[in-house]
Amino acid sequence: MRPEEAAALIADGAVLLDVRDPAEWRAGHAPRARHIPLGQLADRIGELPSDRPVVTVCRSGARSRQAAALLARHHRQVHNLAGGMQAWVQAGMALQAKGGRPGRLS
Repeated sequence: MRPEEAAALIADGAVLLDVRDPAEWRAGHAPRARHIPLGQLADRIGELPSDRPVVTVCRSGARSRQAAALLARHHRQVHNLAGGMQAWVQAGMALQAKGGRPGRLS
């Protein structure tokens, strides 16, 4: 899924799930994103709503593809953001850091 499609789906109530490492998340993430690192996702799937689509994202799309496959095996409606946060930023989408400060990709 392209960033513009993901943004529209998120605006309609989908969850944007960022599966990057904590340091990457702290440097900058999409507003309204949920953070569950890929290595913790299997144990924390229950934290995600089962009645809404989930869009997975990482830096480039590789880890989020793994997360999407895991969620699909648990019968979740899931989409992977192609190109990850790199594509998100290239599409002009916002990044924020702690406290709402402007974020950056690390």
